[in-house]
Amino acid sequence: MVGPFIFLDEMGPARFAPGTGIDVRPHPHIALSTVTYLFKGKLLHQDSLGVVQEITPGALNWMTAGKGVAHSERTPDAERRGGQEIHGLQAWVALPTSEEERDPSFEHVAAQDLPAFEIDGASLTLIAGKAYGRTSPAKVLSPLFYVRADLPAGGRLSPPNEHAERAVYVVDGPVTVAGDVFAAGDLVVLRPGDVAVDAPEPARVMFLGGEMLDGERHLFWNFVSSSKERLEQAKRDWAASAAGGWRDTPFALPPTDDQEFIPLPDS
Repeated sequence: MVGPFIFLDEMGPARFAPGTGIDVRPHPHIALSTVTYLFKGKLLHQDSLGVVQEITPGALNWMTAGKGVAHSERTPDAERRGGQEIHGLQAWVALPTSEEERDPSFEHVAAQDLPAFEIDGASLTLIAGKAYGRTSPAKVLSPLFYVRADLPAGGRLSPPNEHAERAVYVVDGPVTVAGDVFAAGDLVVLRPGDVAVDAPEPARVMFLGGEMLDGERHLFWNFVSSSKERLEQAKRDWAASAAGGWRDTPFALPPTDDQEFIPLPDS
């Protein structure tokens, strides 16, 4: 983990031909927030709270699972018909122990509502948390930062230094950190102290991190928890919901996307 960040997935860049798209069927989460941010393309989020939200480039989708939620992620109809290029990131932020069983919630922040600014020629967007003297409007449950930074050729930028746990994810590189060269797809975990990212050519990176959480976290499939027993309960709840129908269960399917789901994996 880096601060509360426990998972990071880059989707794409990929191009879908007309008539094709992404279909991540309904699936469950507990004790985490999913943080979805796109550079290109669109996704349609649907969840068991009844939220239906199209995700567009530069906007933030922040879904907090708490005691349990199910959601799906699909290509919207218009983009499926016409085809699209998609590229983005989804991170998972583990919740503090005191917040793991909170009610699920959802927040969408439009691109124009996220703080955008420049430092030393680099263009930055504060997606979540606090950094560089600014605060994102997204509600977070522990101290963290998540920043997009686009650096020009020859640019240099230091990541936020409020917290000891920090990392740089290279979206487009290469970049140099402390004399070492890193390419697109590399996650660079930083030691405490001053450090800078150098871009010999135009580059895009994500800075992420924050305060260490209050204890160890465990992960199985889409579940995160401070308790292994809670993971086992979540497995039983999803399997029982699938076997017995979804009404009045811990994991209800999205009311707008309730015809299929992802079964609990065997391992």
